[in-house]
Amino acid sequence: MRERFDVIVAGAGPAGAQCARDAAARGYDVVVLETEPESSFPRQSNKSTGGTFPAMLTAFNVPDEVVMQFTDDVVIESPNDHFVEPRPGAVLDFGAFKEFLVAEGRDRGAAYRFDARVSEPIVEDGEPVGVRYNGSEAVYADIVVDATGPAAPLATELGVCDLDRENQAIGIEYEFEGVDLDHEEYADLRASMMLRLDHAFAPGGYAWIFHTGADTAKVGLCYIRNDSYQRYSAVDRTIDGYLDHWLDTDPRFETATRLEGRQHRGSAHIQPPASLSTDSFMAIGDTVPTIDPLWGEGIHKGMQSGRAAATTVDRCLSQSEPDTSAEAMSVYDDLWHGDVAPDMDARLVMTHLLYLSPNDRYDTLVSDLNRLDHDTLARANAGDKRAIVKLLHLRDLPLLARFVNQYYRS
Repeated sequence: MRERFDVIVAGAGPAGAQCARDAAARGYDVVVLETEPESSFPRQSNKSTGGTFPAMLTAFNVPDEVVMQFTDDVVIESPNDHFVEPRPGAVLDFGAFKEFLVAEGRDRGAAYRFDARVSEPIVEDGEPVGVRYNGSEAVYADIVVDATGPAAPLATELGVCDLDRENQAIGIEYEFEGVDLDHEEYADLRASMMLRLDHAFAPGGYAWIFHTGADTAKVGLCYIRNDSYQRYSAVDRTIDGYLDHWLDTDPRFETATRLEGRQHRGSAHIQPPASLSTDSFMAIGDTVPTIDPLWGEGIHKGMQSGRAAATTVDRCLSQSEPDTSAEAMSVYDDLWHGDVAPDMDARLVMTHLLYLSPNDRYDTLVSDLNRLDHDTLARANAGDKRAIVKLLHLRDLPLLARFVNQYYRS
């Protein structure tokens, strides 16, 4: 006999676990398939900086116990200047956060299967009806959700996912103690999440320092190995080499030491999604690019996409005649574009301009931010075109042309 559920979720990251948490709370039979063994979860999949904002904690009832440090502001550094935006934040213990979501989902009735590597969708009469995992094992459901991140085995096979390697950002992060968070040459980071725009350390990307309490901090960088990386990469360094270069040359790290076992690597894509759903299927979280393009914050977006998927499950299965056709499932697309990532194209323009800009343009950007109203950056990040225009200069026209050429070429 076929083992059957209402919903299969592949992946127990924030998006998948939140989808399971919400769908189970609505009374649906949910099973989550997670590649990592439960004994080590989420050590291997602990791939996020954990930086987020209080709105996410409130919207999803996340307890303070999984927060390493609450911060008061966001600092943006350029090579020779900095800007401080008062914006409360929270740096999560990402592993504890994921464990919380799994426990919550289980309390609400979701079943979890760890050490379950998803391989492909089971398709009958042209529609997905289940998932094959660990080689020959299979489970069936009315709706299948791919929350596996950039690997996206189900979404790729079903033609929903079209992630471009040229748009893949790779990142590395270590946790340190002994960081000088109030060095005289830099902004005070004792209650901050700091993002640094500087091609010397993150060509075609950005670096960060997130205060995590006392003299400890998460320190890392990420970049996309595309044309921007090739243009600003001075030497043939690996991403580890760039991080080491920053650690060796920034005086804030002179007395810093790495915390054993506290290192993370990950990747995400920064591009518009080709599609989001089809018959009986949705792709959520980093399976489709839901990372916030300017702040780099992906947790809230992932959680929102998980909630939108659970709402779609309820819409499609609660009717007297359940309907999981592509048309019915497109409710998810509407929620994604309306609530999860509105004005995505405008925000991507801003992001790619940042990656394409030379270092002296970063200094100009920071100078502009210090001159303009403090909410200009927040509005630009939200896709407000008038706010974006305030941050543009005539010298940016060639950059805009280059971005348009890259966008349509891809």
